[in-house]
Amino acid sequence: MKLSLSRKLFLAVLGTSLLVTLAMGVADKVSFARGFLGYINGQTEERMSSVLPNLRDYYIEHGSWDELRDGRKNWLELIHPQSRLDPDKTNWTVPVSDLTGAVFRIALLDEHQQKVIGFVELRDKDPRLPIVVQGKTVGWLAMAPFQSATEAGGARLLKQQLLASLGVGTLALLLAALIARWASRRLLAPVRQVAAATHRLASGDYAERVTVTSDDEVGRLARDFNQLAHTLERNERMRRDFMADISHELRTPLAVLRGELEALEDGVRKLDGDSLCSLQQEVAQLNKLVDDLYELSLADVGALTYRKTSVDLVELLQHALAGGAERCLEKGLTLELELPSAPLMVLADAGRLRQLFGNLLENSLRYTEPGGRLRIHLYGEPGQVCVDWLDSAPGVAEADLAHLFERFFRGENSRRRASGGSGLGLAICRTIAEAHGASLEAHPSALGGLMLSLRLPREHT
Repeated sequence: MKLSLSRKLFLAVLGTSLLVTLAMGVADKVSFARGFLGYINGQTEERMSSVLPNLRDYYIEHGSWDELRDGRKNWLELIHPQSRLDPDKTNWTVPVSDLTGAVFRIALLDEHQQKVIGFVELRDKDPRLPIVVQGKTVGWLAMAPFQSATEAGGARLLKQQLLASLGVGTLALLLAALIARWASRRLLAPVRQVAAATHRLASGDYAERVTVTSDDEVGRLARDFNQLAHTLERNERMRRDFMADISHELRTPLAVLRGELEALEDGVRKLDGDSLCSLQQEVAQLNKLVDDLYELSLADVGALTYRKTSVDLVELLQHALAGGAERCLEKGLTLELELPSAPLMVLADAGRLRQLFGNLLENSLRYTEPGGRLRIHLYGEPGQVCVDWLDSAPGVAEADLAHLFERFFRGENSRRRASGGSGLGLAICRTIAEAHGASLEAHPSALGGLMLSLRLPREHT
């Protein structure tokens, strides 16, 4: 069975808490047992030290251990903890508690380390303290250490400690389960929402959006998803518009050609120079459209070739507009060319720049009203060369300026099919400018029409 992300998170948190609880229980048991035994044995050493003076005094008084061999009552009195007054009669020594069971683990040995009296059997490695009288070892005090908490009578205490650890571990597991459940529902809910929306987006629903509920990584993921969905929706809309525009642009000259040819076949029109000229115009329009589409397709895949050399933009612009004045006169326009006297050098493909300037000229001739003006201003700035292309009315709506370089874009008034344009010229100009590391932007013109600003980087000398 495949586990969801929320279940994996739940099991991971719960499993980690369980392992930590078990490890804590084991460590607690080992640490408690060792610490408890260490504490008891430490108390044993203190008891031996407190009993040692009693036994020394007893030996001095009796001169031997013989009376103790069968005198268990006397032995118990000697090793039982008592309050003793120090010789200076000022400080009291509090007796060590006998809860450690030291009374039953202490044994007295003679000077040959033979047992005199005691309740346990000793081993060679058990701790022993010498009983010294007048510089002579007259006996040994030994004690059997605890081997386990059970032997020390601490089984109940250990059990209580383990039960307390188990309670804390159980509470930790419950809290971990609640946190994991909250995290799987609260934190992963936006992730599941984005996953479901991604599935719908992959199926073609580009209008899908998700709600951004936070500013963390999940929130950024949701915003990125919405941006992706918006881009895909826009690209899909542009693709459909592109196909519709292509079919429209191709259908119109083909329809004209078909009508002209049918008229010739039916004898409605005669095959003369005018009819042939009309046919040539429609074929030229088709050829121009196909060439533009082909060039844009090459630009999309990066297959357009550019042979960049050092170019004087002043000279190049003069040559590109050599016939521009006559064409402007034919359209009833006044051409104003403002060029500097000094050369302005750029690293560029001269042929592509002539194509760019030609397209800009065609755009102005096509969409500027008769009696208007076309002003071309070339000048240099630090690090760049600027070309401002201004024409007179009609202008372009402020909202349409950013879309002028999109393929087949047509504004409400200025970019009409009746003007003869296909809507690809400025798109090609933007492509050529970007290939040169330049920018081409559209702004309202001071002459009342459109201003196109080209910024080319200067050639480094």
